[in-house]
Amino acid sequence: MEIINKYFPELTEEQREQFAALYDLYTDWNSKINVISRKDITNLYEHHVLHSLAIAKAIQFRPETEVMDLGTGGGFPGIPLAIMFPDARFHLVDSIGKKVKVATEIAQSVGLKNVTTRHCRAEDEKKKFDFIVSRAVMPLADLIKIVRKNIRKEQKNSYPNGILCLKGGDLSRELAPFKHKAEVIDLNNYFNEEYFDTKKLVYITVN
Repeated sequence: MEIINKYFPELTEEQREQFAALYDLYTDWNSKINVISRKDITNLYEHHVLHSLAIAKAIQFRPETEVMDLGTGGGFPGIPLAIMFPDARFHLVDSIGKKVKVATEIAQSVGLKNVTTRHCRAEDEKKKFDFIVSRAVMPLADLIKIVRKNIRKEQKNSYPNGILCLKGGDLSRELAPFKHKAEVIDLNNYFNEEYFDTKKLVYITVN
């Protein structure tokens, strides 16, 4: 939890309590339904919560912003972002029902009123959003093909509506078709830990 306070010292007391509650909740759920690698649960705050919050370093979602977290798994990046931006709304989608159950239960347990969840394939979600966020490993070209329909035209943030995707490794081939539309941010610009040396945030506008 200290690592979250280190990079986000301005958190309210309620946000601190919500972030602090995540460790026991995920440890408990993970013992029943494997949503985080068992050996990685001890790195929950660095590898999962802080990684998700890289998006909060890049953009401050304005009140009433609507965000879909595609392939949320157990709730990343959606749940940390929902704690960080209580006035924005987050819709967490995954095709695996038991993972959606974990995300739903954890959001309720920490008192998040700005989170909805849905068990479905991305193709079946028809609602419009300002941003799509994802930490899933789907290639960008496939992701864009699926979610283009979900990004609304009207703007309400300083960044144009689009996709914010957390990725790792060499993305040159994956990004080649989008070189004029993509912005790539190295996460070691934000965080000092070695884990982030190969991690990136990709922002793409599609309209």
